[in-house]
Amino acid sequence: MATSTKINLRPLDDRVVVEPSEAEETTAGGIVLPDSAKEKPQRGTVVAVGPGKLLDSGARGEVSVAVGDTVIYGKYGGSDIEVDGREMKILRENDILAKVL
Repeated sequence: MATSTKINLRPLDDRVVVEPSEAEETTAGGIVLPDSAKEKPQRGTVVAVGPGKLLDSGARGEVSVAVGDTVIYGKYGGSDIEVDGREMKILRENDILAKVL
């Protein structure tokens, strides 16, 4: 889970920085998975949000997620980065599939 510490990173335009959740260690049946069998997580917590996409009118579009939201994103979307020793993912807003309520 994401910690409440602030990161020194400000995404541009409609980009969002997400800290992925940990991969599942066991299956629903209780089988322990080795590292090679774990799937890439597709869920994470938003830790930074850009100001929004610049529209043709010169105004900024609203970003539909906020810091602290839990989101589901595409398996291969975005770019993987490391910030302060933590794995992060930078995604465009349209790479986010859903917000977990």
